[in-house]
Amino acid sequence: MDLTIIVIYLAAMVAFGWWGKSRTKDSSDFLVAGRRLGPMLYTGTMAAVVLGGASTVGGVALGYEYGISGAWLVAAIAFGVLALSLLFAGRIQRLRIFTVAQMLALRYGVGATAASGVIMMAYTLMLTVTSTMAYATVFNVLFGSDRVVSILIGGVIVVIYSSIGGMWSITLTDMVQFVLKTIGVFFLLLPFTWNHAGGLDGIKARAADSVFDIGAIGTGTIITYFVVYTLGMLIGQDIWQRVFTARSPQVARWGGTAAGVYCLLYGVAGALIGAAASTFMTVDNRDDAYATIAESILPVGVSGLVLAAAVAAMMSTASGALIATATVARADVQPLLARLLGRTPAEVTDESENPEHDVLANRIYVVVIGLVVVVLASLLNDVVSGLTIAYDILVGGLLVPILGGFVWRRGTGAGAVAAMVTGTIATLSTMAIVGDVLANEPIYVGLFVSAVAYVVVSLLTPPTDPAVMREWTSRLAGGESADVSGDSPALAAEESR
Repeated sequence: MDLTIIVIYLAAMVAFGWWGKSRTKDSSDFLVAGRRLGPMLYTGTMAAVVLGGASTVGGVALGYEYGISGAWLVAAIAFGVLALSLLFAGRIQRLRIFTVAQMLALRYGVGATAASGVIMMAYTLMLTVTSTMAYATVFNVLFGSDRVVSILIGGVIVVIYSSIGGMWSITLTDMVQFVLKTIGVFFLLLPFTWNHAGGLDGIKARAADSVFDIGAIGTGTIITYFVVYTLGMLIGQDIWQRVFTARSPQVARWGGTAAGVYCLLYGVAGALIGAAASTFMTVDNRDDAYATIAESILPVGVSGLVLAAAVAAMMSTASGALIATATVARADVQPLLARLLGRTPAEVTDESENPEHDVLANRIYVVVIGLVVVVLASLLNDVVSGLTIAYDILVGGLLVPILGGFVWRRGTGAGAVAAMVTGTIATLSTMAIVGDVLANEPIYVGLFVSAVAYVVVSLLTPPTDPAVMREWTSRLAGGESADVSGDSPALAAEESR
């Protein structure tokens, strides 16, 4: 029965993907769901994309080892979503762009900021690969298939529903996944696990005192979670692309706030599940705690729903990262390569002379990148180091110029480029010196160097062109622009010269 439930779930994903196709008419529909999601859809899809395998399976695993303190990882993600929603989401939504690199070009009027798309694409690609590898481990157990076959099963399904209807299909499947995760974690796994452990009194009697110590995981680890995940939530293309789907700044702000609160509760629930499980079972690998609970104490059928919830968490992140990678590849990286080759790039806009051609082009990008992801996931056994490098470069190289563009009007394009270059070099150099890509120092050094370069170079160079700032201010206020691709008039004039 458990296997049947999973198969029904996978079939439903394809069916909802096909349903989303009827709503997809142009690039805006395909990439950002037509920019018209209301509060319910927006909240569900935002929560779904940020709560992946690390938050679900990993959250329970951390709870198993550290007790309630294991909630800090997901809490860091939750605070990132809250900060993004309350401080920046309304302004991001008004820009009516498709990518983070377009925001940099719009704010600074400097074509060199397009190079940020390469870093962003590396990050989203590695995120897609790791998510694909994660749900393949569940399929290994359910279907008894080897690793490559499991990756093909999940990867093909994600590519199918993502490419059929783009963000509309992903939004509809995300809502199903959001409901599954809510039922599986809050209404099934948590009460069953706590009941099996004898409730609060049973846990207190059998567990060490540290299970309820909020700081048991360590102060250094908690700080690292906030630096990496909270700051990463502020600038990731996969997260911003969901903000672009909101139909108004109010939906982006308050829908995202609701998603952040949900994430916080989700993290606490996962830690409590793991803490309770640690009192009655032993696993060799803490990451196996989630599946072991489902298989050992839950009734047949119920365990299928709980395992489907884990798959849903991983697939929602994988599909969101996949379309983010395809969007950056087409909107940022392809035009950058075209300019380097001396060609005029085709811009991705809300309105196109040939909407059907645009949708087809977007589908091709999703399918091609999806196939690349399946191949990489099949060939690699451990991409944690690669993802860490991408994440550190993302935050160390791009956080300062992105957030600086919103909060400091004196920031200039030269300062932004200097921050990107020096932050990236400092991050990679520190990794080489420390000799450990998983160390905390590279991201701290990268952020410090990036911030210094941004401020110093901005103060030493002329202020941003007034025409660029007028368009930026107009866009932040909700005004329309002649070119929604993110290129300002001043930037266009600069490139024409």
